[in-house]
Amino acid sequence: MLKIVESPDPVLSMVCAPCEVGDKSLIKVAKQMAKLMYGNNGCGLAAPQVGLDKRFVVIDVDWDGEDASTRNPLFLVNPELVETQGEPVEDKEACLSCPGVSVPVKRAPWARVRFYDLDGEEWEIEGDGLLGRCLQHELDHLDGKTLFESCEPSVRLRALQAYEKAKAMGAKPGEAQFDVS
Repeated sequence: MLKIVESPDPVLSMVCAPCEVGDKSLIKVAKQMAKLMYGNNGCGLAAPQVGLDKRFVVIDVDWDGEDASTRNPLFLVNPELVETQGEPVEDKEACLSCPGVSVPVKRAPWARVRFYDLDGEEWEIEGDGLLGRCLQHELDHLDGKTLFESCEPSVRLRALQAYEKAKAMGAKPGEAQFDVS
């Protein structure tokens, strides 16, 4: 069974290898990742966050956090950021691989991503708000970039210090005790 890898594990710093489009073994991985994401109250999870060197992501920004019938996971195989638009907007982000902290990160307010589904069909998705932010956050993971590399350098040291404190206090994925602003 998969488990969430936490920073500073080196797997989170690697650039992931492409998946074979249409690879049926991804179906089992997808189900396990979705279960792990929902079980930790996440809205996105990238393959390196479970220790896999694959360009693969699961996202569900519509789930209400309680009712399983509202779950509608989106599985992105070999996702590629095609375009972003708008002046970067700062908002707080948390990460299942960096439990215990939320950190202000500037991101474009809108993003378009091209990907393949589990059947090997090519799609594009575009979104703003939480979806646009989540797409950019999860794709960062595929390129070895964590929450700490995504925030402003002036915030990074405080974020890392808060993360160490949260870990010492036993923070688990899905928890954010410290708001680093």
